Amino acid sequence: MPSHEMGMKEVFENPKSIFSALTSEEKEDLQNHLNLAYYKKNEFIFKEGEKPTGFLFLFDGKVIIYKEGVGGREQIIRMTKPLGLIGYRALLAEELHIGSAIALEDSTVGVISPEYLHNKLLKNPSFSFRLIQKLARELGFSNMRTVTLTQKHIRGRLAESLLLLKEKYGWENDGATLKVYLSREDIANLSNMTTSNAIRTLSTFAGEKVIAIDGRKIRILDIHRLEKISKLG
Repeated sequence: MPSHEMGMKEVFENPKSIFSALTSEEKEDLQNHLNLAYYKKNEFIFKEGEKPTGFLFLFDGKVIIYKEGVGGREQIIRMTKPLGLIGYRALLAEELHIGSAIALEDSTVGVISPEYLHNKLLKNPSFSFRLIQKLARELGFSNMRTVTLTQKHIRGRLAESLLLLKEKYGWENDGATLKVYLSREDIANLSNMTTSNAIRTLSTFAGEKVIAIDGRKIRILDIHRLEKISKLG
């Protein structure tokens, strides 16, 4: 079986996938109405202010969504891994995208037309409920991040961001290195701080033997200490 077919099976059968709520007939029909779009590393999937063109989910790769703030400063507001949805809030709200999505690495995105979403998928109550659940969870996450990014000190914000990257993307085979390689600027944009502060705080963590740094690779040496720094804020 070709690898993309194995991947398609994962999309439809994995319990974490929203599409697992569809019936066998709906899954088969959806495959005939699903297109795949391929994006190179650092390529935009959509930009802030654009109209949503489809219901998007990440088939393979990593994607970040960021919003441009005052003075052109960027803030990463969401990160997506395979099986995750991209930009669907704007589509459901019938609004323009409030952020931009960019591929962190070569990525494949599944595209479903808005018409098919409304005329077919949302007629399945289980699918609609799963979608509402996902929206509710992401609203909760956004509310918690708002508190974190406005009330925690720099050390707490950066520690939480590293833990968030671990939770979202996991470890490399060594069980300690984060399986995502962000630039210092991206880490700063995730943590609501300047790039210089991110560099300085990462170096401090390394000096305290909490992490080890090798270029863009970050290895967590003491996750319990990192959790404590995050909690204390």
